[in-house]
Amino acid sequence: MNKEALKNLLYRMADDSLIIAHRNSEWTGLGPILEEDIAFSSIAQDKLGHALALYSMLHELGEDEPDTIAFTRNEKLFFCSQLVEYPIGEYDFSLVRHFLFDIAEKIRYELLQQSSYEPLAKLAKKVSSEIKYHTFHAETWIKQLGSNGNEESKARIQSAINAVYPIAFSIFEKTSFEDTIVSDGFFVGEEVLQLRWVERVTSIVTASGLILPSVDQTTHYGGRNHYHTEYLQPLLDEMTVVFQIDPGAEW
Repeated sequence: MNKEALKNLLYRMADDSLIIAHRNSEWTGLGPILEEDIAFSSIAQDKLGHALALYSMLHELGEDEPDTIAFTRNEKLFFCSQLVEYPIGEYDFSLVRHFLFDIAEKIRYELLQQSSYEPLAKLAKKVSSEIKYHTFHAETWIKQLGSNGNEESKARIQSAINAVYPIAFSIFEKTSFEDTIVSDGFFVGEEVLQLRWVERVTSIVTASGLILPSVDQTTHYGGRNHYHTEYLQPLLDEMTVVFQIDPGAEW
């Protein structure tokens, strides 16, 4: 078993979950309606739980404690995709990001149930049951604001898709460990995931009377190899401020 390849996969997944959890949590108290305030807060809690489970798995493979991993690295040590780093923007931006990210996560965890690394396969079965509610929430709103909405809602959700869809391909950015990850059976690979994601996203978007833009799929690559947007380090500074005051504190 190539531990470094496995850890690379786990770090990418964990960092995505941690950062999107923080971004989603920023809607607490700001949602356009109370139900959405609660929904995004709940989804954020789930994502944080997924990150903790993955960081705990990394700790079992010889990495630092989960809190140390999450709260003491700077941006140059993070493996997250650029998609999760962007500020929440207007609600349409966050909703479309949630839609695109969670469909990818749902498919990823479905595929990971066949992982050769048993702890990851077991976690994937548990997480899959949670993420199906995330995707149900996202898909419902895309359809509601698209085919069932008015001219303004459709125009705004289409504009958000135009902006976010190109960035979403950063989820599938490969690293130098990709071939080993596939050959060791840890995961079937980013190409398989991307193909299934595009098919699923296209189906939902089209059924909602919306259009996917043509994109350069590599434009937003970099995050998996520690090249991030200008938004990540300020987010990390904000996210870790309490921990940095007293790293040894017991909660």
